[in-house]
Amino acid sequence: MELQGQVAELQTRGLGLAVISYDSREILADFAKRQRITYPLLSDQGSATIRRYGILNTVIEEALGPNGKDPAVLADLARYVTVTQAAERFRGMAFPGTFMLDRQGRVTSRFFEDYYWERNTVSNIMLRLGAGGAQVQATQASTQHLDLRAYPSDGSAALGTRFSLIVDITPKRNMHVYAPGANNYRVVTLNVAAPPHVRTMPMRYPASEIYHFVPLNERVPVYQKPFTLMMEVVPEATAEARKALAGQGELVITGMLEYQACDDTICYNPVSLPLTWKVALTPNVPGAAPAAPR
Repeated sequence: MELQGQVAELQTRGLGLAVISYDSREILADFAKRQRITYPLLSDQGSATIRRYGILNTVIEEALGPNGKDPAVLADLARYVTVTQAAERFRGMAFPGTFMLDRQGRVTSRFFEDYYWERNTVSNIMLRLGAGGAQVQATQASTQHLDLRAYPSDGSAALGTRFSLIVDITPKRNMHVYAPGANNYRVVTLNVAAPPHVRTMPMRYPASEIYHFVPLNERVPVYQKPFTLMMEVVPEATAEARKALAGQGELVITGMLEYQACDDTICYNPVSLPLTWKVALTPNVPGAAPAAPR
């Protein structure tokens, strides 16, 4: 459903879209009709293509086999398939993910999730590719050292949606902040206080540059040009999360941008700047209209 809402945007970028599933043609045709899906849904009944790509969800295979009652197998089933009991109708499913192909059919990048109920949003994938995402309203702030814009990759999300918290940072003239690898300085970082049932991933740092501090003949990695920090988050789709987040219309995530800035002569005191991201939380109901982006 999230993909359907992005078809026009993908077309403007010159991208095509198709989904492959282990479901039968009849199931896919019925789903496409009911949900008004306009892009191709391709049936891989028997999972031959899924197996060739090496993305078969083998947890189901094991859970349907002789070791299906093993506690470790049941734990994997709950974690990777988000069900408590295996059923034959699950056999043949793939680990969820996205392949990006060029016009010659060669894979140029891929994005995969471990858990069946979790999916990257189109905007999140575009941002990770450096192609820009959806237009979402940003919060702007300024200190004596830098200007920033904080925003989520998506204005709305459902349980299992993997999106990003983003901070665009522009150091002010002659200022720099410290990058990973800088010893004895506070490295710029984003500390996120995720609410219950919201999981965070390690933050993505862009490439830095080496700054030569002449008075101390010191060379350290820094950011002195505009750069972006991204942290992926996902509201979990487990039974516990569904129960806890039921009826909640908005996801509020708070965090703290921490950094230390210096110019060519002065190193300033470390700074902790509070930030907030708000995302409309849409229900996991087939056919439900997504909330308007904030």
